[in-house]
Amino acid sequence: MAATAPLAAAWTNWAGNQRSTATTILRPTSVTDVAEAVRTAAANRQRIRAVGSGHSFTAVAVTDGHRMELDALDTGVRVDAERRLVTVPAGMTLRTLNGLLAAHGLALPNLGDIDAQTVAGAISTGTHGTGAGYGCLSTFVEALTLVTGTGEVLRCSADEHPDVFAAARVSLGALGVLVEVTLRCVDAFVLHAHERPAPLAAVLGELPELIEAHDHVEFYWFPYTDRVQVKTNDRVPVDDRPLPRWRGWLDDEFLSNTVFAGACRLGRAVPALAPRISAVSARALTERRYTGRSDRVFCTPRRVRFVEMEYAVPRAALPEALDALRRIVGGLPFKVLFPVEIRFTAADDIWLSHGYGRDSAYLAVHQYVGMPYEPYFRAFEQVAAGLGGRPHWGKLHYRDAASLAPAYPRWADFQAIRARLDPNRLFTNPHLTHILG
Repeated sequence: MAATAPLAAAWTNWAGNQRSTATTILRPTSVTDVAEAVRTAAANRQRIRAVGSGHSFTAVAVTDGHRMELDALDTGVRVDAERRLVTVPAGMTLRTLNGLLAAHGLALPNLGDIDAQTVAGAISTGTHGTGAGYGCLSTFVEALTLVTGTGEVLRCSADEHPDVFAAARVSLGALGVLVEVTLRCVDAFVLHAHERPAPLAAVLGELPELIEAHDHVEFYWFPYTDRVQVKTNDRVPVDDRPLPRWRGWLDDEFLSNTVFAGACRLGRAVPALAPRISAVSARALTERRYTGRSDRVFCTPRRVRFVEMEYAVPRAALPEALDALRRIVGGLPFKVLFPVEIRFTAADDIWLSHGYGRDSAYLAVHQYVGMPYEPYFRAFEQVAAGLGGRPHWGKLHYRDAASLAPAYPRWADFQAIRARLDPNRLFTNPHLTHILG
């Protein structure tokens, strides 16, 4: 196993808002390496945090102990095309996984809008896409293998250590190091995407029907306007309407990244222009329809840096939450430069999933890097928490263990599993101590 000393130990996340310097970087190449590193750390009363691609906005991966990077971990790849199961190293990125699945005529049933995360990072924080019939990505996990705080290699599934399975599919890395994951896939499929501007009131008025009529629905509200951009994705039999390359570049690269980045820089320099910029942005992306391979439709490039908070609220509470959010934005002493993203997921049975036991609406609030955001995020959190909201584990929030425990019916069960698998808190850090106790 490769290990590097402090000179190479500085780390920052994608957004640049979290930084740390580890004493040592561990780069295991096998499960045996991971287990040995855990046992050594335990014997020396040291701590280990496994890190992925750095796409969490919280301090979940921050450590001044041992940082374990899993990109070199090789557990092999096993594809059972007939049963639609694939087993991969936990450090594999979603982008690599999507390519692997496509080569075997398979796909994940749903995805979020970026594919840079590792499999372990995505499932550990409850990463999700949108679609009223789909839970977070962790609901696709059929089995997983983790190295516990005692160095034990534990494989779990619905039939094998089912209590650990219910806890470990969304665990923030608090139960052990995920080393291998088996995912249930579906046959490769094509999506028809329809993106269109619309009045917010009209979308809210037809929302139940809209969610029912489409496989995947989301919309973006542009602050200081009454406009949204609606996106629907539906499965179709053939890829007969591919997006012209020039249109994809114009919308996804030039307008959504290059031009938007320039607009954000202008808004940061001259905040009074923010409402006008938002109004222009609301009308810059015109209607378009196209078809494409599922993961290429779900995932889009995100090059403009931002910080984010996201809350899952009971789906029926969305209008109240969004109405309060609009008032918050209008009353802030500074301006908001990013649109608000609204998505939907189905209920699931994973203990620390944001969607545990209920259909959810997600509201994601963003702010451009270098702009003030904490008063904005705290004000929205107060509203969302009052509606029974649960914060996304990979996005910024200000909750602690005492306030989170009542939001999760199986909180005590998760804590019991944590005490059993990591009795010496080998995998903790200050952030986990704050939110889990």
